[in-house]
Amino acid sequence: MSEDFDDQQWTTDSAAVDDAQSQPGIRTVDESIYDHPKYYDLVFGADVAAETKFILACEHTFGSGKAGWYFEPACGTGRLMYALARRGLDVCGLDLNEKAVRFCNQRLERHSLPAAAIHADMCDFTRQSFAGILPKSRSKFGPVSVAFNTINSFRHVGSEAAARGHLECMADIVRPGGIYLLGVHLTPTSVPPSETESWSARRGHLAINTHMWTIDRDKKKRLEQFGIRFDVHTPSGSFRINDVLRLRSYTPLQMQRLIDASGKWESVATYDFCYDIDDPITVDAATEDVVYVLRRR
Repeated sequence: MSEDFDDQQWTTDSAAVDDAQSQPGIRTVDESIYDHPKYYDLVFGADVAAETKFILACEHTFGSGKAGWYFEPACGTGRLMYALARRGLDVCGLDLNEKAVRFCNQRLERHSLPAAAIHADMCDFTRQSFAGILPKSRSKFGPVSVAFNTINSFRHVGSEAAARGHLECMADIVRPGGIYLLGVHLTPTSVPPSETESWSARRGHLAINTHMWTIDRDKKKRLEQFGIRFDVHTPSGSFRINDVLRLRSYTPLQMQRLIDASGKWESVATYDFCYDIDDPITVDAATEDVVYVLRRR
């Protein structure tokens, strides 16, 4: 994969997104969007600068003050890992999709940075999983000072037991006083939830229009299904990738109960997806997009 998306040019005007009915006969494949890391990286890379600035500001404001590694569970293509590594910071990450891990490591190596992502489950890993990446540490809890998972990947964890397992794994790898920035799209209980979203991204001659919509919400099973499509346009032609995302739902109360039940994390601040360190929010029954700043007890 020789293309690098470090200098994307973005459009976010939903009017620029092609409607499905306006493209009759477009070639369509039903595949996981995660199996197309080149396109995924472009589609979800618009907020890299803001997220990176936010991560560093949270470390300064809420962190332990001790130097350490930056860790991203469900790192995907590693766009944030790369942004931090370019600043000379030590990064590591994991993802369940081998194609994404390969893309992440190839990008790091292209820029003479250490390959720092491993193929692993975010609910089943230990510090030993990173042998050869993380340095040996005398600390019982490991060298990670800042962890981050900002774009809703946590909701791929399919059960309460697995979610608790994830927070346990994170508590093992993040040192006491360290922080974990966990971004979640909540299901509000006092207002109707958002049902659709569209946006566009472009770099050079490659343009991708993305549309996401609700298929089903099962409150009893806490399962939400969303359709998502990438309409990919290149000089040689266009095609569509269709996928279905199955995500566990969390109301604001359910999310807070999960954090409290862990016993190893405390929520010290909450923000929306604008990533403004000077503008924290209060989570209530109408809140949807939240980044929880969790501190390791």
